[in-house]
Amino acid sequence: MRQSLSTEDFERAQGILSRMGEVASQRMDELAQVANRQGPVLIQYDKRGQRIDRVVFHPAYHELMARSAHAGVHNSTWTAQGKPAGAAAEVVRAAKFYIASQVETGHLCPITMTRASVAALAAQPDLLAKTMPVIATRAYDPGFAPWWTKRGMTLGMGMTEKQGGTDVRSNMTRAERDADA
Repeated sequence: MRQSLSTEDFERAQGILSRMGEVASQRMDELAQVANRQGPVLIQYDKRGQRIDRVVFHPAYHELMARSAHAGVHNSTWTAQGKPAGAAAEVVRAAKFYIASQVETGHLCPITMTRASVAALAAQPDLLAKTMPVIATRAYDPGFAPWWTKRGMTLGMGMTEKQGGTDVRSNMTRAERDADA
């Protein structure tokens, strides 16, 4: 990491990463054990029989999410305007991600998808401008509510693999010779 950062960046990052490592080694390990023992539950209907299809996570999962969001693992590579924050931010974020992944990887899917979604949102600048103030916060809001009412949010993306899932082993490809090659 030191080679990837200037001396000034490294000194600042070293303190940030040390604090994150202390938090990860203390409380996050306990949370991960609970969150993985008591996985998400699908609630298909409300008390009146209306279809809601809501997934309920254990509070330990939400605390893991909050800690990673507070550390900026989901957004620290972007400025509040949705522009890249620079090489140093990428390296520090990668180190934070590595620390969090040593404790529990399940919560890192929405964290990573949020980071990746900003680049996808850049294709529609008006939408990026509206959503970035909520994405750019280091708050985590677990409530099921419209994004514009939230303190912070994570994002997901629907991918278009032929089989419609995330098992990339079942993807099929076909090579075609490029006429220009």
